[in-house]
Amino acid sequence: MLTNAGMDQAWTSDPGPVLISKSEIAARVESLADEISRDYQGQSIKVGVVLAGAIVFAADLVRQISLDVEIFFIQASSYGDGTVSSGQVQVRRDEKVELADTHVLVVDDILDTGYTARALLDDLGSQRPASLRMATLLDKPSRRQVDVQVDYVGFEVPNKFVVGYGMDHSGSFRHLPSVHALD
Repeated sequence: MLTNAGMDQAWTSDPGPVLISKSEIAARVESLADEISRDYQGQSIKVGVVLAGAIVFAADLVRQISLDVEIFFIQASSYGDGTVSSGQVQVRRDEKVELADTHVLVVDDILDTGYTARALLDDLGSQRPASLRMATLLDKPSRRQVDVQVDYVGFEVPNKFVVGYGMDHSGSFRHLPSVHALD
């Protein structure tokens, strides 16, 4: 059994109720892409995709951004196989990607405690980009422990463990086209 917020609960193959539908996600991704395209008009950007949870969101987002986009990947984790952030963040990225004097947009799946986002922004900021912004599909402000500036937010969600649209629980549920609250 896995523990979720102090309650013992056995997870099943049921991802729980839909929090955000496929159509709501598609509409919001399109509006975020329009906003990013306007903000970076005339610029090229390097998009750092946080693996593996943000891959679906990032793929949909970059296809709709009307700019020259170069993609690189970042691995960052503070969850392991649990449902609560450990607060200890590990960041790995391709050191060969040159970020100095470029416009960098970090794309992540969810902003929770803020530890992962802060570690990512600090790591990438040390490379002296011309600008550094962050986009996240989901924001869970009720769990914030670290102050982090996020420039583009898809949806605010309640303090529930979410899966689907790239987000998983122990490798399951990433394939779902909508976001669910894992009961």
